[in-house]
Amino acid sequence: MLLTDEPRPLIDMKTAVFFTVLALATAAPAPEKLADAGGAAPLPIAIVRQVQVNPDALGAHSSDFESANGIVFQFSGSEGVLGGANMIGSYSYPQADGTLASVSFVANENGFQPQSSLLPVAPAFPHPIPQFVLDQIEFARLEDERRARGGVTEA
Repeated sequence: MLLTDEPRPLIDMKTAVFFTVLALATAAPAPEKLADAGGAAPLPIAIVRQVQVNPDALGAHSSDFESANGIVFQFSGSEGVLGGANMIGSYSYPQADGTLASVSFVANENGFQPQSSLLPVAPAFPHPIPQFVLDQIEFARLEDERRARGGVTEA
C-alpha cells in the first residue's frame, strides 16, 4: 500500500468503465425477450424471386423482387435527357385485412409520381362559392388593376 498525502478518488476510470458495461449489459433485452408474443423468434422471410439487370452502356437497368410473404417490387429505368434517371415501376404488399395494396409509379424530371387507390385525393368542393365571396374577389382584382395604373381611379 502506498502512502501519499493526495486523496484517492472515490471512483477511478476502471471502476467507472466497469459499472458502465454492467449497466449496459443489464439494460440490454435478453434474446428470449426479443421473440414475438408466441414465444418463438420470427423466422426470416424467403426471397422467392430476385432478378437485377445492372446499367448497360445507355444506362438502362431493371430489378424484380418477390418475397414469400407477398411483397413484390419491380422497376426499370434509363438515363434521362437531362442526365438524371427515369424510372417506371410498381410495388405491392398484403395488408392486415388480406387485401393487396398496389402502387405504380413514374419517376423522372418531373419528380416521383405514384398512382394508387390507397393515396388520398382532394375532396370535391362541397358547395358553390357564395356571391359575396365572388364580389370580394372581383373587388380585389379591380384594386390590383388600379394600383398597377399608378393609383388612378375611374370616375
